[in-house]
Amino acid sequence: MGIRVINSMDFGEFVDILGNIIEKCPLIAAAIWSQRPFKDLADLEKHVFDFIEALPQSGKEGILRCHPDLAGRELQQGTLTPESQREQRGAGLSSLGLEERRRLSQLNGAYKTRFGFPFVIAARLSDKATILRELERRLDNQPAQELSTALDEVRKICHLRLEDILQSLEDPAKL
Repeated sequence: MGIRVINSMDFGEFVDILGNIIEKCPLIAAAIWSQRPFKDLADLEKHVFDFIEALPQSGKEGILRCHPDLAGRELQQGTLTPESQREQRGAGLSSLGLEERRRLSQLNGAYKTRFGFPFVIAARLSDKATILRELERRLDNQPAQELSTALDEVRKICHLRLEDILQSLEDPAKL
């Protein structure tokens, strides 16, 4: 039923509801709206991922730059998107000790210096220890490899967010 609701949405509603499936990139939702009707979640995802894949490297990097630093200033100030706040809190990033926060900040800075965009990982599928380990490990990646890895993580985040949206549309009590 959720996909039928998505297919019946007008442009504004579609962008409002799906505008953050890729962090702070409502343009992607706007770009795929005209490709409705979608058969199912996989078809909807395919349109999103095809749009991303067609972007030049600078556009792909731009998508990554829309992501916040993990456990960074936006989390501390409470200015994360609701989705990112839930994801980071669920991974334990809102309850880091002083040393963990310092280490993560140091690693985030080194990562951004090396690659030019923030470290992206599907926090909902991780915990703080895994995130720190992956951040350290991925700092050794070559830039092209890391761009690909980071975009794979964006796809995982998008999938989870779309599942949440579809589930909420099937169960209006979750809206």
